[in-house]
Amino acid sequence: AMAVGSLGMLPSASLGLLENGRRRALYEPVHGSAPDIAGQGIANPLGAILSVAMALRLSLERPDDADLLERAVGDALDGGARTRDIAEPGASSVTCAEMGSAVLAALERWVER
Repeated sequence: AMAVGSLGMLPSASLGLLENGRRRALYEPVHGSAPDIAGQGIANPLGAILSVAMALRLSLERPDDADLLERAVGDALDGGARTRDIAEPGASSVTCAEMGSAVLAALERWVER
């Protein structure tokens, strides 16, 4: 079990049965589409990004790439990037796009190593 500050941070996977060495799967953030905040730029993209990491690990057999993506998310958070749903009260927050850019910048640093 994991305690998090927001549903926006949770990845999920619906995994089918393993047949002929392959498994059908659907990866998505736990929160779904969040239509109530659509178009406002305030959604937390980390659940979607971490769902990609799950797909890399579980379906695409790319665990090293999944590790890099997860580290990049951690680095973005360690660097202080927070969307509105996980920012401390009264603290500044980043937009959905800015959080994605922070993760991408961290990922690029990991890939360059």
